[in-house]
Amino acid sequence: MLNQIQNTQILFLDIETVPSCAGFNDLSPLMQKLWEKKANYLIKSEEETPSSIYQKAGIYAEFGKIICISAGFFTGNTFRLKSFYGNDESEILNNFNELLNKSYNTPDKYLCAHNGKEFDYPYIARRMLINGIKLPEILNLAGKKPWEIKHLDTLELWKFGDYKHYTSLELLTTIFNIPTPKDDIDGSMVAEIYYKEKDIKRIAVYCEKDVVAVAQLYLKYKNQELIKDENIISVS
Repeated sequence: MLNQIQNTQILFLDIETVPSCAGFNDLSPLMQKLWEKKANYLIKSEEETPSSIYQKAGIYAEFGKIICISAGFFTGNTFRLKSFYGNDESEILNNFNELLNKSYNTPDKYLCAHNGKEFDYPYIARRMLINGIKLPEILNLAGKKPWEIKHLDTLELWKFGDYKHYTSLELLTTIFNIPTPKDDIDGSMVAEIYYKEKDIKRIAVYCEKDVVAVAQLYLKYKNQELIKDENIISVS
């Protein structure tokens, strides 16, 4: 299947999300109650409380928000990156939606992300609906047959039908000898960097590096040459 898809047909992407508020006490009373119900399924020890594990809220579209969407695409030998980020989630989603409707609104275009089918694609779609944004065709799955859904997932491609475990992007880039910059950020730090350090640009740079890693991993799956550093261009 992959050999039938041109690299230029694919938009590679990654998102960064955080809890909708800086802390549990900043939620409305109703949302506090709803998070407490959700947290009851997540608490693993007597020391944990709904408040103490609130930092996990960012991974759920109902309790989190998107602060960055980074996308990458091939144009010849060049891989171009574009990031949409900031404090206004609606603006981020509208700008990303404009990109999808303009350039990825035909049946021959694809999205690609690591664990995208379980996280990135549904999270973006849910947050678009919450923000009153009409879903672009490539994210609207209603009534579509499986072969009509143009979503690629480097995690799913690695599983080869095995659904027993999750394999991280970091592990896959390591075993495939894909060079990745050593950063001082990982996913667990994003909320603190956003709410406490207020360094959204730093998060966007981190997000773009993950997009490059996804694209490089995809090329490895196809036994193709990796993108050279000098051919990676950020237009953000």
